[in-house]
Amino acid sequence: MENKQKILELLKVLKKLFPSPKTILNYKTPFELLVAVILSARNTDKKVNEVTKKLFAKYKTIKDYKNADLNDLEKDLSQLGLFRQKAKFIKNTATIVVDKHKGQIPKTMSELIEFPGVGRKTANIVLGNIYKIYEGIAVDTHVTRLTRLFGLTKNKDANKIEKDLIKLLPKDEWFDFTNRMIFYGRAYCPAHCKHLNCPLKTLIAN
Repeated sequence: MENKQKILELLKVLKKLFPSPKTILNYKTPFELLVAVILSARNTDKKVNEVTKKLFAKYKTIKDYKNADLNDLEKDLSQLGLFRQKAKFIKNTATIVVDKHKGQIPKTMSELIEFPGVGRKTANIVLGNIYKIYEGIAVDTHVTRLTRLFGLTKNKDANKIEKDLIKLLPKDEWFDFTNRMIFYGRAYCPAHCKHLNCPLKTLIAN
């Protein structure tokens, strides 16, 4: 089966399984989403939500993050992997947003990836959720593993996988594709899956 035909079959099943995919990261403001996605690298969304519940109650504005004591912010994130690095990312990003962007989250990929700890994946998630702007496809560990499993890409690098998927997917499917793949991986096809009950097992590449 050609990959373009395969991805249409895959989309048909994913849409039935997950008709309204939404990020499970909790947030109320654009900056909170940016913080949550930065924190989600090397951490589960569930754990991030546990930490941000207290974090967002304590730091209510972007200026609160900018003015935060770094040691205090590290303690607030200490349950997460790479918490010291992420504390610096968030404080420095808040400073840039306040000083350079007048407290507004930018609407372009090029501006977002200038922030510490923000790559194309994070930028795609923020642009899609906040502004309904779709410049690319967010490629996380689930998307990487499953697209390789289905033979949609042979690449391991997220940016190269994104380019492969952009060629295959209609643009209006880019944003929801990521969440659907994440939900599918969690619900049916986790790592080391034996594919006994996977709805898409017939599309697995040999």
